[in-house]
Amino acid sequence: MSFLQQAIGWRQEGKLKEAIELLHKITDQEPDHGEAWYQLAWAHDSLGLEREAVPYYEKALQLELSAEDRAGAILGLGSTYRTLAQYEQAKMWLLTGIKEFPERREFEVFYAMVLYNLGEHAEAMQRLLIQLADTSAEQGISDYSRAIRYYADQLDRVWN
Repeated sequence: MSFLQQAIGWRQEGKLKEAIELLHKITDQEPDHGEAWYQLAWAHDSLGLEREAVPYYEKALQLELSAEDRAGAILGLGSTYRTLAQYEQAKMWLLTGIKEFPERREFEVFYAMVLYNLGEHAEAMQRLLIQLADTSAEQGISDYSRAIRYYADQLDRVWN
């Protein structure tokens, strides 16, 4: 088992401080190891150390990452910026995720949260309703998905 796999295992087991210590050693020895930087950010985020996670996410995104890790790093950074009330930064990164990974619906949901924080409630609600209509397996939602999608961008309209 590699040191990186050990650190990931510790992060998954909740041994976050141990994972962070090992990931620091890895990034010290291999400063261009994108996945190690991403895991370091994720471990900090998991400990509630969002401010400390930001530079690690940014570093990871400057380096080579698998598509899966890049998507995770973009989402992690966007979400972290949102929790730090850096909404414009969050919006920029989540839009990047939507453009790069249009099939990954989680970006739309987190983007809707940022829109809410920015006071763009109608667009936030529209995006969430579309995700709900498109993904819900609940029979009642599924039966009315066309109507939900139709009304999603007409929430303020009044029919006479």
